[in-house]
Amino acid sequence: MLTIATLGCGARGRTYSRFAAALPDRYRIVAACDLVECRAQEVAGLHPEQPAPVFLTAEDFFAAGKLADLLIIATQDRDHYAHAIRAISLGYDILLEKPAAQSLIECEDLDQKAREAGVSIGLCFVLRYTPFYRSVKEVIDSGKLGRIISIHASEGVEPYHQAHSFVRGHWARSEHSTPMILAKCSHDADLLCWFAGSEIAEISSFGRLDFFRKENAPVGAPHRCSDGCPHAKECLYDAHRYLTDKRGWLRMVLDGAETASDEKVTDFIKTSPWGRCVYHCDNDVVDHQVISGEMRNGVTIAFTMTAFDSGRSMEIYGTKATLKGGAAWKEAKAYELSVRDHATGVTTEVPVMHPCEEGYAGHGGGDFGIVDSLDKLFGGRGALQPGLDGLAGHRLALLAEASRLTKQTARVTIGK
Repeated sequence: MLTIATLGCGARGRTYSRFAAALPDRYRIVAACDLVECRAQEVAGLHPEQPAPVFLTAEDFFAAGKLADLLIIATQDRDHYAHAIRAISLGYDILLEKPAAQSLIECEDLDQKAREAGVSIGLCFVLRYTPFYRSVKEVIDSGKLGRIISIHASEGVEPYHQAHSFVRGHWARSEHSTPMILAKCSHDADLLCWFAGSEIAEISSFGRLDFFRKENAPVGAPHRCSDGCPHAKECLYDAHRYLTDKRGWLRMVLDGAETASDEKVTDFIKTSPWGRCVYHCDNDVVDHQVISGEMRNGVTIAFTMTAFDSGRSMEIYGTKATLKGGAAWKEAKAYELSVRDHATGVTTEVPVMHPCEEGYAGHGGGDFGIVDSLDKLFGGRGALQPGLDGLAGHRLALLAEASRLTKQTARVTIGK
C-alpha cells in the first residue's frame, strides 16, 4: 500500500487523486491541502470510510511532518520549487506537476538536493504513459528504425486552449509561471530526449507573440466580452462560448462548474480574467515558436509549437525506416502511426490500443497511466533513482527559451 498526500487540489491534483482512490488495494489518500477548502475536502473524501485530514495552507501541511510515502505537488507553477524543497527536507518522494521550477538553476538545484536526500522526484510527463507514445518507444527499442538520425515534432495548442490558458489564464505571463515552451511544451521536450536517448548539446529557437495583441483587435472590440461587442457572433474566442461548446474548460477555473447555472457562468464571465477580450489582456508568452537542435549523440531535432493548429504529430527518421504518426496523419485518414521500411518501400500500420474513455481518460490515457505506475516508480521494480527524473527535457526547453530571447545558439557546457 502506497500512502499519498496531495498538495494542490485543483484540476490536476484532483485527477491524480481520483485515479489513485479508484485503486484502493494499492493506494490510499491520507492528506489533502488546498487554499480552497472545498477542493481539499473533495480529495480528502475520496475514501469516505476514512476521510483524510485537510490543510488549507502549505505552511500548516508541512508543519505536520511527513504524512505519506508520496507527495503529489500540483500547485501553481511559481510554487513548485519552494514546495518541492520543503518536501525533500521531510523525506517525501514526490510526483511533481510539470514544470518542476521556473528556471534551469532551480531545476538543477532540485535534482542535486533530491540526490543528496535519497528521494525521487517524478515529473508528471503523462504522455510517456499513453498507448500512442508507448507504441512509438516500442518501435524505437525494437530496432526497426535502425539508428535514429533526426526527429521532427509539432504541437498545435488549439486556438481556444491558447486563449483560455495562455492569454487569459494562469500561464499568460512568463514572470508568473514559466515560458510557453516549458509551460505547454515540456511534454514535447521530454519526448524528444526520451526518443533520441540523449540530452541536448546545442539549440536555437525563434518565436514571438504575434496575434493576441491589442493592435489586432477588431474595430470597436471592448476590453471585456459582452453582448454589445459587434464581433461577438463571429469571434472565435468569445468568452460566452463557456456557456456552450467550451463549457468543459470552466471546470479548470470555476469551482462547481459542472452544475453551475448559466447565470453563474455569465457572472463569472463579467468579473473574471476569463471574460476579457483576448486582444486586450496582459499576456506576454509567445503564440508560436520553433526549435532546432543537436543532441549529444548526434541526433538532430526540430520542433514547432503553434497556437493555430490542434494536436501533436511527429516523424522519426532512422537508417532502416521512418516512423510517422499523430494528429495530422489521423485527421488525413492515414494510419495514426506507421513505419515505412527503406529497403522494401512498404508502409506498415503500427496498431495503437486506445483506452476506453471510462476510467482511463485524460491525455490519451496518460493521466491514469502514470497513476497506475506510481507503486512501480516509487519503490517497485523499475523504481526511479534519487534525483529529478525528466531534467533533460526541462534543460532542453529552458535553453531553447534562452536562445529565443538572446537570438543566439545555446550550448550546454556543464558536464551533466
